[in-house]
Amino acid sequence: MAWTDATPMTSHHHTDASMPSSASTSPPSATPGTALPVTIQDIEAAARRIAPYIKRTPVLTSHRLDHLLGAEIHFKCENFQRIGTFKARGAHNAVFALDADTAARGVVTHSSGNHAAALSLAAKTRGIPTCIVMPTNAPRTKVESVLRQGGEIRFCEPTIAAREAAAADIVATRGMTLVHPYDNVAVIAGQGTATLELIEEVPGLDAVLAPVGGGGLMSGTAIAARARVPGIRIVATEPERADDAFQSWTQGTRITDLHPDTIADGLRTTLGENGFVIMRETLDDFVTVSEDSIIQAMRLVWEVLKIVIEPSSAVPVAALLEGKVGVEGKRVGVIISGGNVDLDHLPWQGARA
Repeated sequence: MAWTDATPMTSHHHTDASMPSSASTSPPSATPGTALPVTIQDIEAAARRIAPYIKRTPVLTSHRLDHLLGAEIHFKCENFQRIGTFKARGAHNAVFALDADTAARGVVTHSSGNHAAALSLAAKTRGIPTCIVMPTNAPRTKVESVLRQGGEIRFCEPTIAAREAAAADIVATRGMTLVHPYDNVAVIAGQGTATLELIEEVPGLDAVLAPVGGGGLMSGTAIAARARVPGIRIVATEPERADDAFQSWTQGTRITDLHPDTIADGLRTTLGENGFVIMRETLDDFVTVSEDSIIQAMRLVWEVLKIVIEPSSAVPVAALLEGKVGVEGKRVGVIISGGNVDLDHLPWQGARA
């Protein structure tokens, strides 16, 4: 079957696994053999656990994009996942990994984004209570999404400290289990299942790219990719205007005091401790991209693949468009993280400062 724009991949051929280095800065040497908080066995177990509850999302290709980039690009489309984002994977793994007595007391998290809806859905699926701590300025659509899934909401002041304090209070007073949006090990393992599926469908990948916010998706991606394709090049991508993870990786210490200002709203989070440890040990490259490139990449994917993706999903595509990752003649996997976007305020419809 010949490739056509926006068609699922059905056949493949092997390519050389060596790739040129990108222009990113290499981190200081990490300690060899450091035990990671999540293993490939955790991700494999997560895949079995969540299989009845999540979708196996398609891998799309485009002859036009391949020609533009001089490479075979395979897009793992988590925008087709339940609730429109990869977050459904980690949330379901965390919820269904709990023993019966613990699960019966319910789960809690603090989130104003996709994790809030994902955890509410997973809890509803298992038939247990969930409480979401959300800031008072949370988008109306996010609030409605949680309520639609049956989640209870506790509002708090719009600060990280207030969110964490409210969640801790619920854990202490109601016995609920905290499921952190991206630094929970079961969440990270669940996120890694997307890459397991990608590698099963597309053998012989030379590289894999994903976006970085808190680090859950990138960490799971890296562990799965390194275990299944040892010679693969693992590349993290982040907006220049939200580059705390990039700075953390290059400096060798976790940076937590930046104030992100990027259109990629899903990546305006601080890198988690587990994500920092995992990425320090597993990444080959880390590149950052401009806001203009994110918008250009988002629009290009809409136009060529005919699918809706959010700005965060466009970040690894932007890295390819900017030429920051050497991919010519290679087979490359890209994790499209989600497709939840305000259709009334698309970024190319108005100028951004």
